[in-house]
Amino acid sequence: MRETTPDTRLTRLLTAAVVGVYVLIVAGATAAIADAARACSSWPICHQTPTLSDPALLVAWGHRLVALTVGLLVVVTAVVGWRLASRPRVKYTLLAALALFPIQIGIGALVATSGAAGNLPTAHLGVAMTIFGTLVAALAWHLETGVEDDEPVTTDPEPAPDPVDGDLTVTRPSGLLDTARAYLSLTKPRLMWLLCLVASAGMALSASGSIGVPTILATLGGGVLAIGASGTFNHVLERDVDRRMNRTADRPVTTEQVPVTNALVFGFALAAASIAVFLTVNVLAAVLGLTAIAFYSVIYTLLLKPNTVQNTVIGGAAGALPALIGSAAVTGKIGIPGLVLAGLVFLWTPAHFYNLALAYKDDYARGGFPMMPVVRGEATTRRHILWYLAATLLAATVLTAVADLGALFALTTVALGAVFLWMVVRLHYERTESAAFRAFHASNAYLGMILVAIIVDALAI
Repeated sequence: MRETTPDTRLTRLLTAAVVGVYVLIVAGATAAIADAARACSSWPICHQTPTLSDPALLVAWGHRLVALTVGLLVVVTAVVGWRLASRPRVKYTLLAALALFPIQIGIGALVATSGAAGNLPTAHLGVAMTIFGTLVAALAWHLETGVEDDEPVTTDPEPAPDPVDGDLTVTRPSGLLDTARAYLSLTKPRLMWLLCLVASAGMALSASGSIGVPTILATLGGGVLAIGASGTFNHVLERDVDRRMNRTADRPVTTEQVPVTNALVFGFALAAASIAVFLTVNVLAAVLGLTAIAFYSVIYTLLLKPNTVQNTVIGGAAGALPALIGSAAVTGKIGIPGLVLAGLVFLWTPAHFYNLALAYKDDYARGGFPMMPVVRGEATTRRHILWYLAATLLAATVLTAVADLGALFALTTVALGAVFLWMVVRLHYERTESAAFRAFHASNAYLGMILVAIIVDALAI
């Protein structure tokens, strides 16, 4: 049966409403809004005329105008959704968002007239997050209009037969340069830049002053060595499965460019060097570094990835650990900002990697991995990408509040978050490999840019 396409008008309205509410949430989490509430204690308008010499008053006027615009957008979206949505759950979810808006307005009035006293700003932010969640739910369900929820499920994908010895392509390095490239490939260098940014952001958030260059170099150097060790062990442990998958069939251990014994020696040498470098920082950083290597190599590669559909979700802890390492490196302990950053990266991981799982669905099935699109189907995977994207954006809001980040971070998470969201919306419409890759690259851009913004904002405080 031919799938029907969700109404594009409602999709645009829902997407705009989600982004609009997110703008208000991020703004509400910044210190500038609290200053604005104290500068303008009247409601619904400020009795004072805004001037360039009073930035707080300008922010107060701007926030109320944006809130009015977004409120009208939510009303229009709910009305149009009630008329056009074919799924009852979409209609009732929009009705819930509409019902919450007067509550949000009332709390906002109390925040303004009280000068942001007590827990009112927190309540205001909490209701806004709830409205955001309901709008995301309505968008997710609307985007899957015409797609059955109960897609065929393959609980145990049948892998292709293991290649016989004669089918295995063996590539011997032709010289020193080829050998070096093969060993470098074992370390998964494409992962290093992003994980080093995570660790750098963790350091910047936790530092109370300047960070010594030796600490920065040792933390990032230990991190690079830990990533290299983890990647090498992953290549060794998955070498038989890699032969079944087109994407990984040319890996160095699989093609015997690097013998297994040599790869193991190389991996353990990198791990030992990583711990030695981390110990020059402090013991906690070394313990967390060793934990990261063990988690990715053993817990994720051997236990999670081949055995549970939640492998990507739980495995996100491996990418989150560099945030904790960065925090521990400069303070000797794990602070709240570092924990929130780790949570953000953890939630981002499924929103990021599920796109790749969609693009390589057949390859993962051949490898026998129970990835989300293989086991639960593509429609469910697309919905989960949107759920985890929404959770990531809310985690960024929490980070804004607890770390007192400034305008650069706020603008970056809104702008890049909107781009990421739109790529995910397009994925729901196009349902193609190229759309999945676009969403995948958008996810990389989002995390990379907000990490840079964190470093700049945090060090500027």
